[in-house]
Amino acid sequence: MNEDEFLNQVFEKVHSYLDNTGAIVEFIDQSSLRRTSDLKLPLEGLGLEKVLSDLDYYLSKCVNTAHPGFMNPFWGGLNSAAFVGEIIASLTNTSMYTFELAPLATLIEQALIKRMSELVGYPDGNGTLTTGGSNGNMLGMMCGRYRADPLGQRRGFDGTKLAVYVSEESHYSVMMSANVLGIGFDNVIKIPCDADGRMRSEKLQEEIDRSRREGFTPVCVVATSGTTVRGAFDPIKKIADICSAEDIWLHVDAAWGGSCLFSSNHRSLMEGIELADSVCWDAHKMMGIPMICSAFLIKDPKILRKICSHTNIGHYLFQDEAENVDLGRTSLQCGRRNDALKLFFAWREIGDAGWAKIVDDYMDLAAYFEKQIISHPNLELASSRQWTNLCLRYTNTEVDLDQLNTEVRKRIMRRGKFMISKSTLNGQTILRPVISNPMVSRASLDELIGEINSTADDIIRGIPQR
Repeated sequence: MNEDEFLNQVFEKVHSYLDNTGAIVEFIDQSSLRRTSDLKLPLEGLGLEKVLSDLDYYLSKCVNTAHPGFMNPFWGGLNSAAFVGEIIASLTNTSMYTFELAPLATLIEQALIKRMSELVGYPDGNGTLTTGGSNGNMLGMMCGRYRADPLGQRRGFDGTKLAVYVSEESHYSVMMSANVLGIGFDNVIKIPCDADGRMRSEKLQEEIDRSRREGFTPVCVVATSGTTVRGAFDPIKKIADICSAEDIWLHVDAAWGGSCLFSSNHRSLMEGIELADSVCWDAHKMMGIPMICSAFLIKDPKILRKICSHTNIGHYLFQDEAENVDLGRTSLQCGRRNDALKLFFAWREIGDAGWAKIVDDYMDLAAYFEKQIISHPNLELASSRQWTNLCLRYTNTEVDLDQLNTEVRKRIMRRGKFMISKSTLNGQTILRPVISNPMVSRASLDELIGEINSTADDIIRGIPQR
């Protein structure tokens, strides 16, 4: 088989996969899947025909994230323009550290960063595309650490007396960053939230005061715009006022909620974002760009250049004439794939107005779903809704509700018609579908409510798993 025949068959299989409306996934436990899958790496190559059969097998076992019942993580569906960008990025196989290697791609990424910075409110800002919100949060914390102690970059940091502040419902990546940066888990101060899951600014002030009394140096506050479970938005303006008065770096984790900035109806969720020092924002979430595509944006670009100054010794990569354009000088990575092209193609297709409509449509669906839950006799909301996260529980029974809701999700997942998340709020097990998939509709949301209700009824009546 030659390469042309191979690629033609591959794209036929892509079309067939996109037309599939069956189950989200065929549920097989990991031990059975491992036992029945041929994963041996051969000494002698098996040829392109074997690759085609492997492709068929892989597609038959993977999760269909474009299915209308896929409401588990913060992403889903397929953007065709971005898909083409993903293919072309692999085809051209460039790395983004120098203009010399990626001339037009470099300018495309810079144009994207400039536009996203403008949306945040950083007219003179800059940034970089990263491997995701976790990397973006770490960059923000690094910037805060640098501003608190610029000399530490050379002599090293003693993290035992550095403090970082986050809401108690923040993403775990802040803890990862504390681990990597030597700040330590115990020095990540978790600030209590209000009943809606938003950081309480008065408690933040109390913890900063306490830290200073105990000899700690506050280096960064990480506010969250779109928490993982509730989709809550911390009060950025109030937090920014405190950070300004205390001279503490404010980083906003908007990996999930950043897309609200497109919408005139919902931009107020991030009121005061222009006052933050840095922001991370995942285009691979609500904007629907294939993973991974995430931006770190900074108000003062000089700080980002400083924390990436290790690149100055890379004489074998960076040339003086391109010093102000080489993207590797503002990145923790050296080799970095071209994640800009897929976002650029999608943005050219959709435009700001198209992104705004996507956000508004998702929020309309979430509002509809919220009303259906509230009006249902067997369901209740476990938290108020700010974004497109819906936290709910089946409640109309005397049985153990945590066990019941856990079993409801388990059975729904095994049937393969819906995929939703399970979490814990206030010590209670909840179900958390999230709307960030263009295939989700009012009809699929109604169907999900029916599925939850009928599954719970089966469990209560003792009917075995179907």
